[in-house]
Amino acid sequence: RLAMIHNGIIENYAQIKQELVKKGYTFKSDTDTEVLLNFIEDIQKNNNSNLEEALRIALKRVSGAYCILLIDQQDPETIIAARKGSPLVIGIGKGEHFLASDASPFIEYTKEVVYVNDYELAIVKPDELILKNLGNEKVTPYIQELDMELAAIEKGGYDHFMLKEIFEQPSTIYDCLRGRLDAAAGTITMSGIEQNIDKLINANRILIIACGTSWHAGLVAEYIIEELCRIPVEVEYASEFRYRNPIINPGDVIIAISQSGETADTIVALETAKENGAFIFGVVNAVGSSIARISHAGAYTHAGPEIGVASTKAFTGQLAVLMMMALKIGKEKGTITQERYQNLLIELADVPEKVDAILKEADQMKAIAVEYADATDFLFLGRGYSFPVALEGALKLKEISYIHAEGYP
Repeated sequence: RLAMIHNGIIENYAQIKQELVKKGYTFKSDTDTEVLLNFIEDIQKNNNSNLEEALRIALKRVSGAYCILLIDQQDPETIIAARKGSPLVIGIGKGEHFLASDASPFIEYTKEVVYVNDYELAIVKPDELILKNLGNEKVTPYIQELDMELAAIEKGGYDHFMLKEIFEQPSTIYDCLRGRLDAAAGTITMSGIEQNIDKLINANRILIIACGTSWHAGLVAEYIIEELCRIPVEVEYASEFRYRNPIINPGDVIIAISQSGETADTIVALETAKENGAFIFGVVNAVGSSIARISHAGAYTHAGPEIGVASTKAFTGQLAVLMMMALKIGKEKGTITQERYQNLLIELADVPEKVDAILKEADQMKAIAVEYADATDFLFLGRGYSFPVALEGALKLKEISYIHAEGYP
């Protein structure tokens, strides 16, 4: 009778499953999704409650990160949705609604969206959207207009999205710099930094929290910030940071890096840091995302939707933002000379053109790929700033070819 879509992890599902087995429930799989669905159904039966109320009761019991969509066969025109630590976006059309983890799938149908917050329930009908909190109090939906074009989520003649996104990098890096960096005037304009410059230049230390490719961008930023700003930097893997008892002080600055702005481990880590009085600065690509909302301030990378699973243009966009941050803070703090500051501005402004020149050598890169296609192991070597890039290169090769690869200093 009930159907459910679940994205995430229910961490205490084993305990709940044991309780249900004692009640006579049987399971066809070992998934936490099946356990959660049966748990909701059990609550519905025992409490004689409707689906909305049963879900609300269930969510007070379960722990983990999740996005849940529920539908009852007896009321097929209503979807009940909820989220915690896993993204949920609702697109608002004419007499219709769309539910997804990001806005890309329905951009051709509507540009009006609502980003559902943690611990909120959405009751969605074709012509009605109601948001409530777990206390059953109504919440006013905040409708936003998407700044995204359909062309951004189409392949545009490329064989696949990853290739398209690789070749978009000259324009996406330019978009990231545009309106912020003026090499001729010798200025960087970033309101998120300017409004909080005292916190940044007086930081006891900077903690960079991220996962995967974003973590590699953070490792590059560690070199940049310590060199240009003379502030101690630590780079933490979010999934490890969240499960230990980290020492966080009110004078600490946290830089959270995430393409989607919805990385569950990073979100939990930020919540811990925020509770301990740290200042949160988000570097994200997705406007309106959870990390963007959690952060006290931040900067968008303006890379556009990244459809390819293996991150490319988001990584270079993150590096551009982090470099501008370091230059801006170093200039304000007086830890970088005017001459070097100006030279680095000019170099940074030239990056889109230099990336374009590299991409024009694509045929040469294809020839190299053909020559080494049968190799079983790849070692990527890098020193200094290039070490994190070596790690990223190895990750990319592993992600898309499943060939063993490692990065080494």
